[in-house]
Amino acid sequence: MRHPEWIKVKSTGTHETKKLLRRHGVSTVCEEARCPNQGKCFSKNTATFMILGDRCTRNCSFCAVASSMPLPVDPDEPERVAEAVLSLGLKFVVITSVTRDDLPDGGAVQFVKAIHAIRDRNTSIKIEVLTPDFKGNAEALKSVLAAGPDIFNHNVETVPRLYPAVRPQADYRTSVDVLKTAKKLAAGMKTKSGIMVGLGESAPEVFSVMRDLREAQCDFLTVGQYLQPRRNNIPVVEYIKPEVFEQYRIKALEMGFTAVASSPLTRSSMDAGDMFKENSNGT
Repeated sequence: MRHPEWIKVKSTGTHETKKLLRRHGVSTVCEEARCPNQGKCFSKNTATFMILGDRCTRNCSFCAVASSMPLPVDPDEPERVAEAVLSLGLKFVVITSVTRDDLPDGGAVQFVKAIHAIRDRNTSIKIEVLTPDFKGNAEALKSVLAAGPDIFNHNVETVPRLYPAVRPQADYRTSVDVLKTAKKLAAGMKTKSGIMVGLGESAPEVFSVMRDLREAQCDFLTVGQYLQPRRNNIPVVEYIKPEVFEQYRIKALEMGFTAVASSPLTRSSMDAGDMFKENSNGT
């Protein structure tokens, strides 16, 4: 399916940012997941760091990140991420990861080390973590929250009915429960989640997911159009019109979300710093 006019993305220069990232030997989800906003973000010297390597133990049909047996955890990775953060001059950082079901804690300790490495260099930097579900391991989740990120993010990605096709190795209720547990363990911390549309879901199904997230006391929500990153990924079923995204935004705010980003090119970590600053007294 050809992209409609409202989804076309203009390319921008990214050479210097990419060169810096290569120098520090860090991965970004911007590149690995082939994000359509990569040029926009790189042109502003910002990126979403992806830790725990670049190989995922799961094989979600929507994702362009490589799925294979991962390499051993790199003990120097958190320090390299922290140095890259300083080199980019970032005041707000998003750290995500591949899913590491091969690790007892799902890779939680690497998130903790990355948070500490950044804060050891600059305590004023705000940090959002976008984590996998850790297979519902509450102790792993607790350790990440104890490290003190400013936002905890975990994406539900799609509606429950589509999980077998879109996230076959994940469980919708587990993802919602991760957000619910995070709020219980760190009541003052902002929580966030995201959903893709255009995969064949209905509007009532999207509203139902929103209600589930609000019941989990989720604060921030992102809604964006799914775009097929590679030919072997699940195809787009429908391109959702901008006015529908606006309807989703209004409905989500009516349900009680503190902040909602909903548009065709919205992505979970795009303009994350602005959302935090504008809606949680961030400085």
